Amino acid sequence: MNMENVHILDHPLLQHKLAILRDQNTGVKDFRQVVSEIATLMCYEATRDLPLEEVEITTPITTAKFKSLTGKKLAIVPVLRAGLGMVDGILTLIPSVKVGHIGLYRDPDTLEPVEYYCKMPSDIAERDVIILDPMLATGGSASAAIQFMKNYEVKHIKLMNIIAAPEGIERVQRDHPDVDIYCAALDQGLNEHGYIVPGLGDAGDRIFGTK
Repeated sequence: MNMENVHILDHPLLQHKLAILRDQNTGVKDFRQVVSEIATLMCYEATRDLPLEEVEITTPITTAKFKSLTGKKLAIVPVLRAGLGMVDGILTLIPSVKVGHIGLYRDPDTLEPVEYYCKMPSDIAERDVIILDPMLATGGSASAAIQFMKNYEVKHIKLMNIIAAPEGIERVQRDHPDVDIYCAALDQGLNEHGYIVPGLGDAGDRIFGTK
């Protein structure tokens, strides 16, 4: 498996919080909060390459030049519904970021993802986009979400997942080799039901208490 565009974030805080998520005894409230915290921490790395410019600032002591973001436009796009759990954590860090939404379901006959909802900021084509989904399992939904963004003429796309399976990474790399993937863990693989092993179960059910 080619790991060139895969960023596995192994910060101790991330690994500690991820262990909490994996625990079957972690309740809805704590699970939801930790997912948000993990998204905040991951956002630091996923935005590491944001461009800077020099600006002149007057401090209480003197006037000098310092670094500031160039004002590059960003958007985050959660894949419904589990991706919603990562939104608030990123808004904590970047409150002004715009948010689009993609809803997907898997066709029971073809097993391919089908779009049922899509709402984007009007200027999405001018923005860099980070797609959010806690789990990258087969990669089908992620690949479809990325393609939807490309259909909107988005040029720069990143994918942020908390846990990824090798099968999902390989699918995204095959379909979209230009997209960087950020995850906190690369797990063993998928079981016969398409769940990540060891994983953490169904992220949507655990975030929203619907299991």
